[in-house]
Amino acid sequence: MARKKKPEAPENHERWLVSYADFITLLFAFFVVMFASSQTDKAKARQISQAVESALDPSRSSGAAPSVAKILGGTVDDKGQGNAQMKGPGGAQKAAKEAQEDIMELLPSMKNLNAELKSEIADGKIEVSLEPRGLVVSMKQTAFFPSGGDFLDPATLPILSKIAGIVNAVPNPILIEGHTDSQPIHTAKFPSNWQLSTARSIAMLDILTSQFNVNRSRAGVVGFADNVPEASNDTPEGRSRNRRVDIVILNSLVRTRAPGAASAAKE
Repeated sequence: MARKKKPEAPENHERWLVSYADFITLLFAFFVVMFASSQTDKAKARQISQAVESALDPSRSSGAAPSVAKILGGTVDDKGQGNAQMKGPGGAQKAAKEAQEDIMELLPSMKNLNAELKSEIADGKIEVSLEPRGLVVSMKQTAFFPSGGDFLDPATLPILSKIAGIVNAVPNPILIEGHTDSQPIHTAKFPSNWQLSTARSIAMLDILTSQFNVNRSRAGVVGFADNVPEASNDTPEGRSRNRRVDIVILNSLVRTRAPGAASAAKE
């Protein structure tokens, strides 16, 4: 008697679930690894941030000298490990003190000018200021030059005499700077504001050297046109402030690079 054939097992249509489960498991594992990596990065970033803050802020450095101070040039009690180490103990502090002394060397001259030119300053004809590069005496165009011209008003000679007295009292080189507003000029004599600003600087130099004995070898002239404004050129008041000639008595920080510095040093 023949055996009966066993019925074939029905086809399993759910096998895709196995592959899907494997895929989900792998995806889960991937995101777990990514999450763990990101947490590690955050911890490292936090450590780096704290280290930088400690280096920049002495109060967070547990009494130790801040690292940045060492790198930049020495702390109070050592020579340092950076740019100012050649200056010996406290190099950074010494360098800062020397720079301050260079800037303040012209403070007596500024006080004298403020006293000598008190009325002119009050009238707005002149401004006196102490800048990192030196002592700046700013003379407004309306008081010293005609509009569009480079001829000094003879009435301003007493003012220039006072300024020249201060200039001659110190050995520092001077720089005479001409400035204009942004209004274009085009005349037979001055095709642009460059020529006008430079001509006014030269006119000021000629007066100082010919009438008030300022040594020409100490001086340099430059014309900036409208490129270094003090105020906005959008208003008449701003344009009036920008039209000026500045006499800059250079301090020790910059005078070695100034025109005539070597000649002035020999005198």
